[in-house]
Amino acid sequence: MGELVFQWVKHCVERYGREEVEQWYWQTWNEANIGYWRGTPEEFRKLHDYAIDAVRRALPTARVGGPDTAGSGGKFSRDFLEHCLRGTNHATGKVGTPLDFISFHAKGSPVTTNGHVRMGIATHLRTIEDGFRIVASYPELKTKPIVIGESDPEGCAACQGPQLAYRNGTMYSSYTAASFARKLDLAAKHGVNLEGALTWAFEFEDQPSFAGFRSLASNGIDKPVLNVFRMFAMMRGDRVTVESSAAVSLEDMLARGVRGEPDVAALASAEGNKVWVLAWHYHDDDLPGREAMVELNLNGLSLREGRATLRRYLIDRETSNAFTAWKKMGSPAQLNAEQHAQLEKVGRLAPPASRTVRIAEGRGSVRFTLPRQAVSLMELSW
Repeated sequence: MGELVFQWVKHCVERYGREEVEQWYWQTWNEANIGYWRGTPEEFRKLHDYAIDAVRRALPTARVGGPDTAGSGGKFSRDFLEHCLRGTNHATGKVGTPLDFISFHAKGSPVTTNGHVRMGIATHLRTIEDGFRIVASYPELKTKPIVIGESDPEGCAACQGPQLAYRNGTMYSSYTAASFARKLDLAAKHGVNLEGALTWAFEFEDQPSFAGFRSLASNGIDKPVLNVFRMFAMMRGDRVTVESSAAVSLEDMLARGVRGEPDVAALASAEGNKVWVLAWHYHDDDLPGREAMVELNLNGLSLREGRATLRRYLIDRETSNAFTAWKKMGSPAQLNAEQHAQLEKVGRLAPPASRTVRIAEGRGSVRFTLPRQAVSLMELSW
């Protein structure tokens, strides 16, 4: 097996170049703590040692890690980390196994209740906290990059069912905004280094439009959730503090999810003469609700006096939302060329609305409404 891995990595370097492959993340197996692995945990660690040794022989600078467990991994992950830190390496006979990053998976738990979908964001975040807590218990690992290798509202991308009806519309996009921000909060709480999280969404070929699979697009038509990732990608610089009178606290969200008042909160960053604020209006229950009246107050801007330009992007029921447009067409399972082109266009992140904002003493204020399940990115520049 070691020779197979060695030759595979060697081939990748030859084909794609050393600089490219050095950016890849190499790990062994998928969710070896459940039925995908039929051997013992010790046998998995042996396989891992030989695989990682082969990767490093082919590319000594390769980025290697694991164990990419289902959930936080519990004892399986602890034993794996202990082995990597202090165990005898099965391949080399030396102490320890290289560990450039630590990975695990985290999922939510949506259900149907009283005829609607209720998301399980609390389950999702508690799993992430468990994983962070395990890593933080090893002082030598607290700065080690963590990759949540699958991070999703539930655990079966290819499954269909009434509890998965959230996937096509703005429930998925608002959940993504609210949950990703709390991952950063949890990393700060436990003092660990979250490098990234992956949405484990697939491409499903030859399926009816909006068939209900966990995907970012349907037959080449973007879903609202993909536009949230576009918004995230536009943010730059360092995170800045946000306070919201309508945010659900991290501890309440871990304990109970968002079952009472909705979570109206934001994530912000700043770089140079620009500030980005990503705001959302989220609730676990996929039900209509009142709009949120938002007053956004910006303090400590480097522009002391003058005017700034505000560009506001929006995802809601009618904007940046091909799913709503598809339903207005009569929900055709198969699209003709004209329908496909129309939905492709409306599925993209809609162009922003622009206005000027007066800045005085480094402060500015903006008022707007945010519908239930909406996500908005505001970019302020001067």
